Amino acid sequence: MTGECKGLKVRGVMIGDSVLVVDSRAARTLYACGFYGQPVDVEKPKGADFEGPLRLSPLEALYLADKGVLEVVRSSGEPVSLNELRKVLESNERFSRLYRIYKDLRDKGFIVRSGLKFGADFAVYRIGPGLEHAPFIIHVYDIDFELDPVEIIRAGRLGHSVRKKFVIASVERDGSPVYLQIDWFRP
Repeated sequence: MTGECKGLKVRGVMIGDSVLVVDSRAARTLYACGFYGQPVDVEKPKGADFEGPLRLSPLEALYLADKGVLEVVRSSGEPVSLNELRKVLESNERFSRLYRIYKDLRDKGFIVRSGLKFGADFAVYRIGPGLEHAPFIIHVYDIDFELDPVEIIRAGRLGHSVRKKFVIASVERDGSPVYLQIDWFRP
């Protein structure tokens, strides 16, 4: 969590599995402090110069709520506890594993965004989107998943073709994250 977010308190409304920060000023501040969320109706924001709400992904919402930055409420205004939020979001079987990796990367100071357009779970930045190209793409696997050699080659080729380091991530049984970086090279 960047220093700019410390002490920040934002309210968001839970809509499905997403959280919407309706207050424009709070939305801009939250986006500016760590590139959290996606401004509604803004495809590629140029900094925090936007008007309107901010949509937080389930991972972002849980992380920010866990850090005490985000208070989540229902549309009725009734508060959603951290345990309730976690229970709703963890209904996805991969969510716990994804969240553990997301949290670890964010806690280390990385900016973590969706990696869907790269065929991965996350695109990871050192500085932030719009300020640099993501140097890493990360795909999260179950620790017991048997990785096919063709999948490893595919991952290496993908990372090379988009000029990013491809990283395979998982969570050990003790909860600690593990990372394996795949680089494509010619002998």
